[in-house]
Amino acid sequence: MSEQLIPGYNLRRGSTSERALLVKFMQQTYQDIFPGLIFSHLRQTVDYYLSVDTPIWWVDWVDNPEPVPSPVGCLWMGNAIDQLTGKRHTHIFLLYVAPAHRRQGIGTALMEFAQKWSKNRGDHQIGLQVFLSNQPALDMYRKLGFQTQSLWMVKSLDDGET
Repeated sequence: MSEQLIPGYNLRRGSTSERALLVKFMQQTYQDIFPGLIFSHLRQTVDYYLSVDTPIWWVDWVDNPEPVPSPVGCLWMGNAIDQLTGKRHTHIFLLYVAPAHRRQGIGTALMEFAQKWSKNRGDHQIGLQVFLSNQPALDMYRKLGFQTQSLWMVKSLDDGET
């Protein structure tokens, strides 16, 4: 079952049997930001977190000239606990739109869908993680009202310093 997301694109709920496709989309997301790196380890993330409680949705291109629909976008959501309030909220694991389909409103439409889905299940906030180097995503999230609540900081331990 699918519904129109925006003109020319439909949104359909995925299933846990689509692990390989989800891994492919996650790898594409990271390779867009960090070209040349290998992200085969992302399969472990999908194996650990994908369940019926962490739904995925696929964006299909209605006008696709190929006879078999091929997703051009993905939204994967799950649950998190707010560390300040202790309340459950929606966490976006992945939002991806193929480069040829960007800047057409698909990402914004997916985020609007995510907000409706979250409100319908009783959540009061949505959280996500975005790389600082991903300026287009940062711009979209800020435009949609997202604000920085915390910073995830990392330090390499391979440099010999303590």
